[in-house]
Amino acid sequence: MLHYLTHEQETQVEVWLSQLTLSEKVSLLSGADNWSTSAVPRLGIPTLLVSDGPHGVRADRPSSSRPHAPTNAYPTGVGIAATWNRELVHKLGAALAEESREMGVDVLLGPCVSIMHSPLGGRNFETYSEDPYLAGEIGLNWVLGLQHKGVGACLKHFAGNDQERERMRLNVIVSERALREIYLAPFEKIVRRAQPWSVMSAYVRLNGTYASENPWLLRKVLKNEWGFEGAVFSDWYATHSTAAAINAGLDLEMPGPAIDNQRGILAAVKAGNLPEAALDRAVERLLALIFKAPETLAKDDYIYDKQAHHDLARRIAEEGTVQLKNENQILPIPETAKIALLGHFAQKPRFQGTGSSLTNPTRVDNLY
Repeated sequence: MLHYLTHEQETQVEVWLSQLTLSEKVSLLSGADNWSTSAVPRLGIPTLLVSDGPHGVRADRPSSSRPHAPTNAYPTGVGIAATWNRELVHKLGAALAEESREMGVDVLLGPCVSIMHSPLGGRNFETYSEDPYLAGEIGLNWVLGLQHKGVGACLKHFAGNDQERERMRLNVIVSERALREIYLAPFEKIVRRAQPWSVMSAYVRLNGTYASENPWLLRKVLKNEWGFEGAVFSDWYATHSTAAAINAGLDLEMPGPAIDNQRGILAAVKAGNLPEAALDRAVERLLALIFKAPETLAKDDYIYDKQAHHDLARRIAEEGTVQLKNENQILPIPETAKIALLGHFAQKPRFQGTGSSLTNPTRVDNLY
């Protein structure tokens, strides 16, 4: 049993496991929809709500479970890392937790500590650095700040998901030394020192095996070597098997409902290709996750300070900016010179990307 559970919680997990039918266990291993885990009302097992949020809680469009409302837009990951300020990033994590609580979100899908392997990476702005030390320190404090306020992190994308082109079928070939010293290093630091509630497996193949069904990556390294106690989520639509994924250490397939895969899991158990004990290990981790997100933290009347969070975003932007000084008039710019603002972005700035980092901001400042 996972050591962070109290005796009463351990007992409750054991009771639930003993009372769940095989079909109910299988249903818990995939989401109920795009943004929530499956529930078992018969036993009082609730659902958990997740949302994107590497630099702002994503609530940009209505869904059946996720709220739709303006949230604060913070600087993107590369700008956050440019502050080199652990304390400030810790405050950012805490602010994201407060906004998550207002929205009723239990787990925020972030931070993204994948290494910037190529300057052509379409989601480089979400990540922190090509330097594993900087990425690890920034990600660590993001997680600590978030989870201190009672909202779970989902560390991503584990591992080698460092380019967007062909990401759904890419095979990343990398030596174990380079993998451990560069690509896994930020993940290891955060897992060992912060125990994120969850980790998200990547889309790619890693040395020939998809990350979502890679036993060396998920079971040997993450769970056994590093002592990870949380649940492993798949990236959205990144699951390519049933029995192989569960045997390798994947705990939750997202999104759901994954009806075809559920049938495949049931068939694998009945055929003897998947031990029911492997299902129990995954279900146990998901049930334990429920106890990490107590209902008291998702009250309808919780309201965060929007102005204070906007001010925090502004401070992060300031500290992540390098100001050039024209000392000794080395540049031929007279002190009385006028400043010209050119282009569309002066009034309508590009301040975020799209997809999983998209926010519906409460307000946007502009240079003009």
